[in-house]
Amino acid sequence: MSFENLDLIEPILKALKTEGYEKPTPIQEQAIPIILQRKDLLGCAQTGTGKTAAFAIPIIQILHETHNPAKGKRRIKSLIVTPTRELAIQIGESFAAYGCYAGLKHTVIFGGVGERPQTDALRAGIDILIATPGRLLDLMNQGYIDLRHIELFVLDEADRMLDMGFIHDVKRIIAELPRERQSLFFSATMPTDIVKLSQTILKNPLKVEITPEVTTAEKVEQWMYMVDYADKRSLLVHVLRNPEIVSALIFTRTKHGADKVVQLLQKNGLQAQAIHGNKSQNARQKALSDFKTGKIRVLVATDIAARGIDIDDLTHVINFEIPNIPETYVHRIGRTGRAGQSGIALSFCDNTEIIFLRDIQRLISQNIPVVNDHPYAMTDFTPVKAPAKVARKPVRREHNGQAVRETVHNREARPNNHPSAQTEQKPKRTFWSRRP
Repeated sequence: MSFENLDLIEPILKALKTEGYEKPTPIQEQAIPIILQRKDLLGCAQTGTGKTAAFAIPIIQILHETHNPAKGKRRIKSLIVTPTRELAIQIGESFAAYGCYAGLKHTVIFGGVGERPQTDALRAGIDILIATPGRLLDLMNQGYIDLRHIELFVLDEADRMLDMGFIHDVKRIIAELPRERQSLFFSATMPTDIVKLSQTILKNPLKVEITPEVTTAEKVEQWMYMVDYADKRSLLVHVLRNPEIVSALIFTRTKHGADKVVQLLQKNGLQAQAIHGNKSQNARQKALSDFKTGKIRVLVATDIAARGIDIDDLTHVINFEIPNIPETYVHRIGRTGRAGQSGIALSFCDNTEIIFLRDIQRLISQNIPVVNDHPYAMTDFTPVKAPAKVARKPVRREHNGQAVRETVHNREARPNNHPSAQTEQKPKRTFWSRRP
């Protein structure tokens, strides 16, 4: 199928041709006709599947066909809410590219920068608004934004909204929207809370589900390095000495950990920058721009900041720390192998993270091959195999006076102070983290 088969207007087809787009991705092929029919949509798709174009293209077409901007001041007709600044900017760039011949105006608003340029754009009048929840509510409270004329509403990356604690902000925003509107709801995963939220936003939606949430990118080659915690940094420097690693996105659990990795790499003559929530917007944009243009070879990021990173030519993803949520691993490695290209995902696993590795392998239903040929291999290591999948039933118990979590397939106690329960704290070395 080509884009011409989707009944798109000439200004959009011209823009897509300029961008070098030839065929729609599966989610674009399924979602665009539904949205053009003015129906609500529930979309489940990971990043990298072409999701932004799936809603941006039909929104541009609908507004182009139904509104004449020459008559009176432009009013906001479409609102797209997304969790991070990087994602908002990325979506704004997509609207600029696909709508360059459509005569519509859009703007992007987010926190961390001055309000003046954003409020000036709002005063001038726009058709499409892309926003993060916090700054959107701020400008609504100040009277700069009126949502009474919204006809198309998009909630993007809903699961990340929930993770970041934006759920109450989202509900406040939805309360200000007109009852009669078309709503589009996108999420990479569909846990119960997200399903419940979608039910409050959508009316008789059609569902489009692309790439099951537990499926890793088919073209991503995965490798695991078993290494003692104390040797992780040395291993990272050793791995990055390989000239075949053209570009590498390194994941850490915490913002502090990202900064420490950057300091380590710079000390060893490797150009790297970090991107996370504590960085200013200008610093984040510069780091991302330098990475995309090849000025730096390594970018270190936390999971939340990385949601807005869309780089077609990324060759490697490195998990410096194994995520304690299995689905996060899938999202991380999906940053490479995009746009039909291949990619490589390398992960460093120490003794404290083996339990996470087991959960990941259970989720993806495969054993990740281990690299043994490196100078920092863990000496006392038993290969971890992915056990058969069974239903997870959380059970609350107590262990030495502390609440712990167990599952039917894992009877090992997990106290709240176990590393598996700590996402914002560096793993601590204990008597069992490195054996003599």
